[in-house]
Amino acid sequence: MSPLAPQPLSPLDGRYQAAVTGLGEHLSEAGLNRARIHVEVEWLIALTDRGFAGSSALSDADKAGLRAIVTDFDEQSIAELGELEAVTRHDVKAVEYFVRARLSELGLDRVAELTHFACTSEDINNLSYALTVRDAVRGVWRPKFDEVIDRLTRLAREYRAVPMLSRTHGQPATPTTMGKELAVFAYRLTRIAKQIDANDYLGKFSGATGTFASHVVADPDASWTTISQEFVESLGLTWNPLTTQIESHDWQAELYGKVSHANRVLHNLATDIWTYISLGYFRQIPQAGATGSSTMPHKINPIRFENAEANLELSSAVLDSLAATLVTSRLQRDLTDSSAQRNIGVGFGHSLLALDNILRGLGEIDLAPEVLAADLDGNWEVLGEAIQTVIRAEVVAGRSTISDPYALLKELTRGKRVNGEGLAAFVETLEIGDEAKARLLALTPGSYIGLADELLDRL
Repeated sequence: MSPLAPQPLSPLDGRYQAAVTGLGEHLSEAGLNRARIHVEVEWLIALTDRGFAGSSALSDADKAGLRAIVTDFDEQSIAELGELEAVTRHDVKAVEYFVRARLSELGLDRVAELTHFACTSEDINNLSYALTVRDAVRGVWRPKFDEVIDRLTRLAREYRAVPMLSRTHGQPATPTTMGKELAVFAYRLTRIAKQIDANDYLGKFSGATGTFASHVVADPDASWTTISQEFVESLGLTWNPLTTQIESHDWQAELYGKVSHANRVLHNLATDIWTYISLGYFRQIPQAGATGSSTMPHKINPIRFENAEANLELSSAVLDSLAATLVTSRLQRDLTDSSAQRNIGVGFGHSLLALDNILRGLGEIDLAPEVLAADLDGNWEVLGEAIQTVIRAEVVAGRSTISDPYALLKELTRGKRVNGEGLAAFVETLEIGDEAKARLLALTPGSYIGLADELLDRL
């Protein structure tokens, strides 16, 4: 058997690449290197703007030329960096040499020694990761997350008044509406979205052990903490003043924990929709050319939601591992975070793929209200809760002397089927006020939904 040509090892880079390609713009090795170049270039510009070490501010044309190194970053740039790293065996050093080469091409050799000045690799890396993760979350993951919330919200409003039998513990229970149940998920996800949006993206820029030691030796009179803060904030990040060699990664642990939480709520949504499909509450809309089963031609399998479940589990496994790993670094620095952070894109990739499947799945189902209605009509015993509650209120009001209303209804309904006529006959015998009796006689499983419709206004 001939060996295969090199193939993608991860399905995110193979079978599912189209669904997650936007993340590669930021969370790939190339995206990280572009961000590193961006940080190196902006640091050099910041130093020359301050006239550090006798330098003078670069012209607007020179600054534009430097920034074009970032905006024009392409396949050729990626290949050149790869060649440099093969020699340096150090990714950030390769970036430094890459920038120096561009400076020479721009005729800016006079400021070449300000490239990577007073920086440890982690000064560049932590800012680059913060930038790439922030842009991936805000520009790729969150918009897809919002699409799912919006689709859920629209469906919730569409089905807000469609009554549905609840199933607490999997058993027939007090009815609700399909809209209210979908609104629960939309509300939960909206809360988490706000928490994710509020997450800080921290950055440090303080040298080999976070003390600005080499900075102070190079220029004792400069206000290095101010310079560092202004530089980090100029990149749109939050400055962290107290670190070791690395930024402590707490913001990453916080963010990944929130995204993992979102994954688990989405997993709950996927399993519930799958169950509603199995109950016949949702019909699946056939997709042209699609095959549900290789042997049973009638089948339309809920694969979108099953695929989402698997990918949400994988995403949370990766993100939970990152959150646990990244907050620990031995003494002033160890290298465990270097390998771990290269999997950030994997964690977000599986989550994004799940979001895509859920969004598509929600667009391929249609409510079957007649199935919901038949289910309700077959479970009149769920009104036992309503009847015993009304009796208790009547007892307190002095209009009934019935003792232990709960036990009375338990005897009538527990583990038994009761139809509408039988329940009405039972209500007629009750010692309660006429108005209360009329209310109970008018009640059906389909109308016993409380404020479910009104609650949609809270969404």
